Amino acid sequence: MSSENIKKMLDKIDFQILKLLNSRMELDLKSTKIGEILEDSQLTADVLDKIRIQSGALIDPQFCEKLFKDIFSESKKLQKKGCQLIGFQGDHGAYSEVASRTWQKDLIPIPCNEFTEVFEGVTSGLFDFGIVPVENTLGGVVSQVNQLILNTELFVTGAVELSIHHCLLGLPGADHRELRVVYSHYQALEQCHHFLRRNKLEPVPYYDTAGAAKMLAEKVPKATAVIASNLCAELYNLEIIKENIEDFTRNKTRFLVFAKEENKMAGSKCSIVFSTEHKAGTLFRVLEVFAKESLNLTRIESIPNQLGSFVFFLDFEGSKDDDNVVKALDEVKKITTRFRVMGFYDECKGE
Repeated sequence: MSSENIKKMLDKIDFQILKLLNSRMELDLKSTKIGEILEDSQLTADVLDKIRIQSGALIDPQFCEKLFKDIFSESKKLQKKGCQLIGFQGDHGAYSEVASRTWQKDLIPIPCNEFTEVFEGVTSGLFDFGIVPVENTLGGVVSQVNQLILNTELFVTGAVELSIHHCLLGLPGADHRELRVVYSHYQALEQCHHFLRRNKLEPVPYYDTAGAAKMLAEKVPKATAVIASNLCAELYNLEIIKENIEDFTRNKTRFLVFAKEENKMAGSKCSIVFSTEHKAGTLFRVLEVFAKESLNLTRIESIPNQLGSFVFFLDFEGSKDDDNVVKALDEVKKITTRFRVMGFYDECKGE
């Protein structure tokens, strides 16, 4: 084994240690949200005895004891800071995390396996906020998320329109000429189709863009690259081989931020959900109300519900303090069979 191979293995182990520590601190913050702040009882003689016993032949047991005392101490300091958590679907480095950082940089992003976990986490109080994608200019609406929105009692408290820029990421020091396959989410692979074809790279679908980056960093497969965000390069110690490899420049995803409590700010946009009677012209009557009040609609989507009818999502520009907005919402409420204001909020853009 060469010294270079040893260095690479050490770098990989150090990376894994840091990621495990980060995951542990995230669990500590979750425990705080459910009222389980870690106390000194964690440092009982039994716990420290186990640490000393399991330290192994190479490591001084006293070193391990000091190390874990420092970890517990740092954990308690972090818990007492009162950090706010925002849940997102995917692994760290996902575009949802990029959007969360665009919305509020001081939040702690927490990864979730499923979109349902994001909504459940906010509802239960585990997360202060949840961020989910609702539509993409190329891929259309995210149907699973829209179905979940139908049944939630959470409020929209913010929105982000994020420009999606895909990067080709590889292992540090790898020979780019040897690349043969590229892993990523199927949509990202499709959005970079011409680039992959031009460079004779075989696309391999993976469950998530950030998950592909994580896999590359952990498993180190040869002749392999991934398509993911530039944040993934930072988080997983990967090299950016090529930026902005997407086929179309206008690739944007819109994210909504949900919270348990209604936004108190007047906002500049509003989201509502409504249903109408199954009769000709009923939807037109609703849209006519907004037209009469000179309100600009920015989104309208129809989603089938379990009863065989449709529920409509509608976004428009306006503040809760505007008289024409108040008038329009009062009128729409009268002519719909189901009506809910999901929230007033501001929308930001990320490049």
